[in-house]
Amino acid sequence: MKYKSTRGQVSGIGFTEALLMGLASDSGLLVPESIPDVRPHLQAWRKLGFVELAQKILPMFIDDIEPDVLHRLIQESYATFDHPDVVGWKQLDDMVVLELFHGPTLAFKDVALQLLGKLFEHVLGERGQKLNILGATSGDTGSAAIAGVRGQKNVDIFILYPHGRISPLQELQMTTVADDNVHCISVDGSFDDCQSLMKTIFADADFKAKYDLGAVNSVNWARVMAQIVYYAYASLRTDQAANFAVPTGNFGNVFAAYLAHQMGFPIANLLLATNENDILARFFQSGEYSRGEVHQTLSPAMDIQVASNFERFLYYYFDQDSTRLCEFMSEFNTTGKASIGGPPTDDLFTAVAVGREETLAAMAEAKDNYDYILDPHTAVGYAAIKVQVGGLSAPRICIATAHPAKFPDAVIEATGITPTHPSLEALSGLPVRKGHIDANIEAVKEYLAARV
Repeated sequence: MKYKSTRGQVSGIGFTEALLMGLASDSGLLVPESIPDVRPHLQAWRKLGFVELAQKILPMFIDDIEPDVLHRLIQESYATFDHPDVVGWKQLDDMVVLELFHGPTLAFKDVALQLLGKLFEHVLGERGQKLNILGATSGDTGSAAIAGVRGQKNVDIFILYPHGRISPLQELQMTTVADDNVHCISVDGSFDDCQSLMKTIFADADFKAKYDLGAVNSVNWARVMAQIVYYAYASLRTDQAANFAVPTGNFGNVFAAYLAHQMGFPIANLLLATNENDILARFFQSGEYSRGEVHQTLSPAMDIQVASNFERFLYYYFDQDSTRLCEFMSEFNTTGKASIGGPPTDDLFTAVAVGREETLAAMAEAKDNYDYILDPHTAVGYAAIKVQVGGLSAPRICIATAHPAKFPDAVIEATGITPTHPSLEALSGLPVRKGHIDANIEAVKEYLAARV
């Protein structure tokens, strides 16, 4: 399998090169040159566990790591999860909650980033190279990425996060990590500011090369690739084509579901659920992609108004026409908005924005009706199914993105219950390490240059 850029200036590169490149050198996003067709395998794969299924799917995208080595890396990646089959399956009447929070940092990002850490360690060790990872987080990516690479000799990781705009527990999961290769950087600004800083630095080819920069955000193809597996796994556990409600801010999670559908897994509909930061919901309702003000909400990991992975979807929506994509993205970057002229004709997606009161009501309902505690991000997906679009056909699968104990304030407000988890309780009182900078390019570059 070879990879190419959505911007059209990079093609024919192997998986390991794509892994280390992160953002393509033409500032586009890497995608596979072809999408595998899995339909001949579906029946044989229905009884496979999560790890076994990953060992079938991922080699379709990775052909430059020895198969036995890749199988071992996959096995090791998910040995850190506290669920016997990696992901949980909770039936709530006619809805399933797919629990993706059983990894070391209690967030769905662990599913991809534990694997990504193992891949980095193997590839860099084979090549004798060093990598300095630069990432931006709205909450969960940072801690999951740190957990995936902490202590590695060939990797240093620098995580930008918006000051005061992630939950205190999310911050502690990053800043209490004592390993010398971990660097947490609080930025005066929003997550969109952090993400823009990261992408601008990656676009500086000389700086990127000089400091051996790599990416763990969902701009890195390997992140999206790994997330395909849980949609495949869930879709094969139902008798009819599955309908997924996906809380999303950066479009990476739901794009993995889109790819799973394109590969032939039995998926009928993708319900894209946003909070008040509704740029994606507005696009699928109107065809206009327009930046708005970033609102702080109960679900901070989704407080995003520029979805970095959306470019991959547009590339396929534009029939892989890089020229048309570049024109669209240029208009958006210049004016803050761009349009395809009307709602998308792709009927795979439904989209809805869920507000604060609906989120709290969903959390209260799940507790009252099922004695089940939702985190506020998962509650956005739950509300999208139960409140906004109750007509979504069965089977309905809500993606659970985080353990509720990571967001105790929202859970207490909605249910009166204080959620706990031993790994989070253990963070109390630990020393923290973090930097603090202004939201400008030179500040980030100086911070990196002084520590690489």
